[in-house]
Amino acid sequence: MTESKVPDGLRYTKSHEWVRVDGDSVTVGITDHAQGELTDIVFVDLPAAG
Repeated sequence: MTESKVPDGLRYTKSHEWVRVDGDSVTVGITDHAQGELTDIVFVDLPAAG
């Protein structure tokens, strides 16, 4: 098992997603572990801005 670096300011879920809140902006991502377990991204459905 390798050691992971955990960035400051992120909130994590048990299912390997993370959220960073910066003022009125929110960034959502997945952990390195989740990236390594997944295959190619084939579909993304994003809501309209606003």
